[in-house]
This record gives sequence, C-alpha cells and structure tokens, in this order.
Amino acid sequence: MNHIYLMGIIINRGMREKFLQFFKEYHIEVTFASLGRGTASSSLLDYLGMEAAEKAVYVAVVTRKTWIQLKKGLYTRLRIDVPGRGIAFLIPLSSVGGKKVLQYLTAGQKLEIEEESVLKNTEYELLVTIANSGYTETIMDAARSAHAPGGTVIHAKGTGAEHAKTFLGISLAEEKEMVFIVVKTSQKNEIMRAIMEKAGTGTKAGGVIFSLPVTDTAGIRQIEEELEEE
Repeated sequence: MNHIYLMGIIINRGMREKFLQFFKEYHIEVTFASLGRGTASSSLLDYLGMEAAEKAVYVAVVTRKTWIQLKKGLYTRLRIDVPGRGIAFLIPLSSVGGKKVLQYLTAGQKLEIEEESVLKNTEYELLVTIANSGYTETIMDAARSAHAPGGTVIHAKGTGAEHAKTFLGISLAEEKEMVFIVVKTSQKNEIMRAIMEKAGTGTKAGGVIFSLPVTDTAGIRQIEEELEEE
C-alpha cells in the first residue's frame, strides 16, 4: 500500500483544538491523541525566546493525496516551520487488519488501494493495535498465544466514533489504548489474526490493527533467542 501512511504530528498542547479543526478541514476524521512533554535544553529555549512546552502527539492514517494537501496547510496556515511550533512525519503502512478497518481509519479521504509497500521484505514489523481502554491484557494474551513478545502501551483519546459505527458496526469509546509490538515479519499474520479474533472489532475491545515496516533494530536479541527456544 504505497499510498497509505501513518502520519504523526507533535505540537504544543495549547494548539490541540486548532489542529482538530484543521484535521477536519482536510477530511481527516479519525485521529488518536496522547500527551507528552518537550525535552529541549534550557539554553536552546532561551536562545529561541521560548518556554518549555507540554506537547500533544497526534497519529492518523492518511493517503498520499491527503498528505500533500495537508502539508501545504501546515506551512501556510499553521506555520509549523516556526521553531518550537511542531513537527509532522509519515511512515508507510505495510498491512491493515481488514478492509473495513482501513475504510474506517481513512474515513472522509479518497482511498485508492494499490500495490503493497516496497518495504514489505523487512525482517521485522511494528504491530499497532488501537482498542477501547481496559483491554490491554486481552490484546497481549491474544498476541502471546501466537508467540509474540512483550508490548508497550500508550493511553490516548480518539475521534471518529460515528465512523466506527458506519464502517465497523460497533461503538467505540473515546478513551483508547495503543499497543505497540515489534515482531518478526514471518510471525506477523499469525499474531494479527489472533488479536483480531480475540480483541478485534467483533469483541468488546473493539481493536483495530495495522503494521508498519521496521528497517533496522537494536536490543531485541532476547526476542530472537526466545523464539529459537520455542
């Protein structure tokens, strides 16, 4: 899916409402937000005449066409190039757990599914599961049943509940948990199937899952050794 991406935007927390409205204007209806804090040194902040800022982190799935249009707006309207204002980046998606999930994540955008990512031959992938709050253990139990290693959880808030009802036939809560698991590409399909079966859109967890290509890794030797032992 060369033209489907995970977009990340990190901004000052005080700009949250402005960005939510901005997303809607560019037909990005489904977003997930978490809170963070900037780590710029005090000397750099003093040089730029800025104060340390609390941050908001937004992620959304976008098409290439949406990104091209939105990027122009980021510069001309929101002045994201001003130091300390924020940053945006793209990561290509390699797979999504179901056509309806993809339609939900890209609701409002013109969707054209083409060939899979050219990075599909990577040795590892990052699985991202976004589910209703309180179902982390359900997700991880499902993943472990397919021999997945441990994961990392980030708490977030989501938008686009009405689109979940339209495309997935379920009601999703605003409070979300995002579970990140780095897995061997050869294991990806089995783990995704297990999560979709036990914590997917047909369950109370209401989980949606997709994967991102990982081009290089460090620090996961233990994962490889555990797999070899199994």
